[in-house]
Amino acid sequence: MINWFKYASPRMFYPLAEKMIPWFAAGAVSLAAAGLYVGFILAPTDAQQGEGYRIIFFHVPVSWMSMFIYLVMAFWAAIGLAFNSRLSAMMASALAPTGAMFTFLSLWTGALWGKPMWGTWWVWDARLTSELLLFFLYAGFLALQSAIDEPRRADRAGAVLALVGVVNIPIIYFSVQWWNTLHQGASVSLTQAPSMATLMLVGMLLMAFASWMYTVVVALMRLRCIVLERERHADWLIELIEVRR
Repeated sequence: MINWFKYASPRMFYPLAEKMIPWFAAGAVSLAAAGLYVGFILAPTDAQQGEGYRIIFFHVPVSWMSMFIYLVMAFWAAIGLAFNSRLSAMMASALAPTGAMFTFLSLWTGALWGKPMWGTWWVWDARLTSELLLFFLYAGFLALQSAIDEPRRADRAGAVLALVGVVNIPIIYFSVQWWNTLHQGASVSLTQAPSMATLMLVGMLLMAFASWMYTVVVALMRLRCIVLERERHADWLIELIEVRR
């Protein structure tokens, strides 16, 4: 059996990440192409919102990923904090910029959708406000780590902030149920049948999986850069560079 725990070492994970990146990149491109084709060509026109609804094939996946990445980031930050795992803390740092990007896209695509549907770019709706708070949490995590020069202290401070911010994720998800909001309810639920045409759901899920694979690719690439920066004086890295020369 494969001893997966050995990949908790930056030395072992660094070459593994290099091998994983092309596979996930190919998957991301393929799924995105299929999702765009289904969403913009095959999916039917919405009876109420017309063609404008097709922004959901961007908005919904990036909104899902903005929350999912934060949970994963907080998980790795907690592992790094509890077990003093260097690679786990690096992974949390690698995920944060992509999570912030998806949250930013969620807010802007939501505004582009809201203007023709609601007649306004922004309202202080529970869902929108909690998503904006998520963006500030990402930005705070990145700013806090950048403000502390010593990497281990920066990792610990960022981990605490990430864990405190986790409470905002269920607020975002359940806000449309807990409060009377302008934002529409969930179209996809684990407990109910989806309230949309099958092709619409397929296109949205394809884009969601494409976004997930893109996240893996970018996070692994960023993680390798972090490893290079933090382990630049390690003997194993010096030997690896010498071998590749």
